Amino acid sequence: MPPPAGPDIARSDAEVQAHATAPGGWLPLLIGAHIFLHSSMVAMRMATPLLALRMGHSAWHVGLLLSLFSVSQVFLSLPAGRYADRHGLQRPMRLAVLWALVGAALSLLFPVFEVMCASALCMGAASGIASVALQRHVGRAARDSVELRRVFSWLAIGPAVSNFFGAVAAGLLIDYGARALPEGLAHPGFRAAFLFAFCMPLLSAWCIRGVPELAPVAPATGAQASAWHLLQSPPMRRLLMVNWLFSSCWDVHTFVVPVLGHERALSASVIGTILGGFAVAAVAVRLFIPIAAARAKEWHALTASMLLTALVFLIYPWMHSAWSMGVCSVVLGIALGAVQPMIMSTLHQITPHAQHGQAIGLRLTTINFSSVLMPLLFGSVGAVVGVSIVFWTVGTMVALGAPSAWRLRA
Repeated sequence: MPPPAGPDIARSDAEVQAHATAPGGWLPLLIGAHIFLHSSMVAMRMATPLLALRMGHSAWHVGLLLSLFSVSQVFLSLPAGRYADRHGLQRPMRLAVLWALVGAALSLLFPVFEVMCASALCMGAASGIASVALQRHVGRAARDSVELRRVFSWLAIGPAVSNFFGAVAAGLLIDYGARALPEGLAHPGFRAAFLFAFCMPLLSAWCIRGVPELAPVAPATGAQASAWHLLQSPPMRRLLMVNWLFSSCWDVHTFVVPVLGHERALSASVIGTILGGFAVAAVAVRLFIPIAAARAKEWHALTASMLLTALVFLIYPWMHSAWSMGVCSVVLGIALGAVQPMIMSTLHQITPHAQHGQAIGLRLTTINFSSVLMPLLFGSVGAVVGVSIVFWTVGTMVALGAPSAWRLRA
């Protein structure tokens, strides 16, 4: 069982010196790098399924295409974690930028379904590698548990911002970007979106180039170097289970709310607004966490989030108006938005320094495996017994999992 790193993490002189410039120096650069690279993936994830539908492909093909963005992370997150543990920040980030450039360039040059599937794999790999490297770096730079909560709250804002920025930019370019490209090209608006996706990783590389590496950590050896050794730790198993429950809740909400909205005869714009309220609330709570970091404890926040999520899931199917569904969506966004910084802070405290990358990769593997399989399960169960049962079942599971979150205080 790996020894816990402890809430007050000892750092080398080189790490402390590098960290001293983080809030005003390289931390904003890391957030920018995350935003730009993730925006590239988001733009591709929006543009490729729309182009596939325009080409006449079925909804099944679109589902397959979307799943490939997560499939690559299922298999690459752990190797990416080991690579980050050995090489730090710069080399993994350069590799992520390269994969993103290749993925965007493929669809830009050859906008056909089979090539877009290859692009999805490349973009998913790029996003996973970058997430592992960035999260590992900021976690190692933090001097104590309070600072862990703060830096992970700031870093978690990046994907939330890029989900909005990348999707909006891709949509505008699909509709209006053809004017900026030479005439005669097939699918010019989509090619403009793919060109945007190609440029974003270059900005990410520019942001990351001046960020200092931290002092290397002696690598784990023998049996202790394996991910299985991490899983032998009861706190790690509890944390992964809690994280999986929260991830499932996120997937359930994204999947079921459009179905519930359709059953209640709500328009697409109203359903989009309900989901948008969830996203805005998730960002807002992450802005608040750095202010409350000194008073917030990880196990308190995680337990409270689980109980609040379970309550919302149990009452959500009874909400029939757009306003009541919107309120539930915002409350759920607050509950789930607070989770990632607390999960990441706990993860860095219960794993050895030499395996932080592997631990992050293990977490990403479970999340993406869930994202691939759970929507299929939700769809199958919902078709047989109704989507309300899906909400109630997952809410009950989360409530039963709350004691595991409380036991993370040890």
